[in-house]
Amino acid sequence: MHSPPPCWTQPLPKPNEHSSRQAAERQQILTKPPGSLGQLEQLAIQLAGLHGVEQPTVDPVRITVFAGDHGVCEEGVSAFPQEVTAQMIANFAGGGAAISVLAGHLNASLEVVNLGTVGEVPVLPGVRAEQIAPGTANLTVTDAMTEAQACAALASGDAAAGRAAHAGCRLFIGGDMGIGNTTSAAALACALLSRSPEALVGPGTGLDTAGVSHKSAVVSRALKRHGDNTDPLTVLASLGGFEIAALTGAMLGCAARGIPVLVDGFIVSVAALVAVRQQPDVREWLVFAHRSAEPGHQAVLEGLDAKPLLDLGMRLGEGSGAAVAVPLLRAACELHNRMASFADAGVTDRDQSESREGSP
Repeated sequence: MHSPPPCWTQPLPKPNEHSSRQAAERQQILTKPPGSLGQLEQLAIQLAGLHGVEQPTVDPVRITVFAGDHGVCEEGVSAFPQEVTAQMIANFAGGGAAISVLAGHLNASLEVVNLGTVGEVPVLPGVRAEQIAPGTANLTVTDAMTEAQACAALASGDAAAGRAAHAGCRLFIGGDMGIGNTTSAAALACALLSRSPEALVGPGTGLDTAGVSHKSAVVSRALKRHGDNTDPLTVLASLGGFEIAALTGAMLGCAARGIPVLVDGFIVSVAALVAVRQQPDVREWLVFAHRSAEPGHQAVLEGLDAKPLLDLGMRLGEGSGAAVAVPLLRAACELHNRMASFADAGVTDRDQSESREGSP
């Protein structure tokens, strides 16, 4: 029997309030009206507190894509066949996937972790073979994972966080790949948020209206089989996927090691929801990149009290939406670190102007 990684139960560190305060004070003396850079100012202050420095940076960036197959595909819930999961792992390694292109563009390190696919995956550069099983079980008839399998997937995610920390990474992005995983994620979200499948189930890989209706019925069957248990590990094992569990472990592991996480779309946000339900303090280590076009994402964001940076109609997964948001974080840090203060630039600030106007 595997045990959950330590980050699953041990207290997580808190952001450095002194560094956050220093950063907030610096924002007030830069050559701009206070608040005029909007969310970019708050990003810089948040990152300063998370890194424990007055002037933060998010580089180097680590992207880890977790892949795994889902037994619920037996129910015909995807527009793509299940062998696509293994084929996409090869595409990641070959540099042809969206996240591969974005990682190169961002000069971010990219690794892929294969947690178990129906199709065979050969030895490939940049792909870690950490197979737990050929895929999860069909969640409509039994638990998707045994407790041991869920713990193994959590541990794989925690290990990825450990590798990122060892490499000195200052920002982590987790991506997902797994045909059928929007069904699993929707079931998890319904169970944790007490929402109906009709409200959260979407087209995933491109289902039509009839396909979405069928997928919603499949999720309803899974929820009925699961019952009303809301313990995070129980829900995760019952309704989740290997890659979703690994993403959960990675977020908790990054927080435990002081690494901020830039959260991608629907699948990764559901993993974040599981992580926050288990360890509420992990929420402070999460920055939400974008609002997915997948219908259930908005409810998950609301459940996490999250305001994403972008809304581009994306729903690809792989960590692609988070990767697109990296330049915003870099810009926030550059502006915060390199802008001149009023005193440095010899520019009269608002307080000086008001003081002069009030002089006799």
